[in-house]
Amino acid sequence: MKSARRNRVALVPDQLPPPVHALGAATDNSARRIGRVFSEIDVSYPMTLRSLIQRPLFLPKPMVTVVAVGLVALIGVVGYLTGLELHVSAFYLIPIAWACWIVGRSAGFFLAVVAAAVWLIGNLMSGYVYTHPVIPYWNAVMLLVFFLVVVVLLSAFHIARYHLEEIVQQRTAALQAEILRRERMEKAKLQAERLATVGTMAAEVAHEIRNPLGSITLNLDLIHKEIDHLADTSAHPPTEGRVLVNEMRSEVQRIQHVLEDYLKFARLPKAHRRPLPVNEWLDQKLTFMLSEFAEANVQLQTEFDPTLTTINADAEQLWQAVLNLVRNSLEAMAHGGALTISTQCQADQVLLRVTDTGAGMTPEQLQQVFQLFFTTKTDGTGLGLALVQQIVSEHGGHIECESTLGKSTTFTIFLPLKEGA
Repeated sequence: MKSARRNRVALVPDQLPPPVHALGAATDNSARRIGRVFSEIDVSYPMTLRSLIQRPLFLPKPMVTVVAVGLVALIGVVGYLTGLELHVSAFYLIPIAWACWIVGRSAGFFLAVVAAAVWLIGNLMSGYVYTHPVIPYWNAVMLLVFFLVVVVLLSAFHIARYHLEEIVQQRTAALQAEILRRERMEKAKLQAERLATVGTMAAEVAHEIRNPLGSITLNLDLIHKEIDHLADTSAHPPTEGRVLVNEMRSEVQRIQHVLEDYLKFARLPKAHRRPLPVNEWLDQKLTFMLSEFAEANVQLQTEFDPTLTTINADAEQLWQAVLNLVRNSLEAMAHGGALTISTQCQADQVLLRVTDTGAGMTPEQLQQVFQLFFTTKTDGTGLGLALVQQIVSEHGGHIECESTLGKSTTFTIFLPLKEGA
């Protein structure tokens, strides 16, 4: 703005006369201050304009009405004292409009009647002689009609502005929700691409390692038998050799378990979604784990939404995801606790929650909870929750996690009610 003004007048700052230069600087400073004021106004609040109008007044609505009546009386006194030489009728619109805007249409109607009555009383008391005695009453009625029209128009504008603010607020909220949804989809897409790349590499590496591990396991079995054979012909006890062989076998089995996790993650088949009575299905699956819950001193609580009938899901894959969350919860509650599994039907999606009363997570851990290879366990692979997220994504949903350190952790799976939703 500043440079454009200089281009039009073809002057540079040093060539401006001192008063003009000072005036321009003052104007620019004022513009900056006004810009800062407006930049501090949060447009997310629909009542911002109303709060700005009411902020200098600090008056409750009944007090606004009382003050407006006082202003009407003051204008009437001024009109009476000046007679008909000074027309002040238009000033009645100030308290009328103020009361109508702040208090409402009823207050505006009341002030309009009061203003017309005050004008009539002042006019009659002034002693002015009209050509017909009905004229002052007619003028008062016309003035009242004018005031009422102003009140109706102003209140209509006020209502229209209020509804417009509501529409803006709703559309802003919808836009923000859409932005968040797209950001989440972009992150999920990026994560899926990374997982696909890593999964392909892991599958190739795992395939190359599985065969040698099988040979090692077979040779360990042969060594174990050879130790037993030599124990019969040697005075040296075979205990130490057997312990070493067993330790090697357990380590090989652990590596095989890790490879199976990698292969399971890399070769996850496409979900075949079919109608699934999720409440009955969960209840049946969890019943088979009651002994495991009792052994871990964990109390199971279920809260199923009775309005939820069926969802479209791959039962095997979805249970794999839920089972991973349940086992993580059991490991988080080393000394026992409560595990709550709930379902909820919300608009066009289903919410499946797994909540435990375990150790919880720090904010830093919570940010990385779904990252590939991230784990807080000493023997973990960091694939469990990444696999859960992949399964949920295959079902067209997403998963979120909330955790409070030392209190609880909640995983929420969001699934669409209809396939393709």
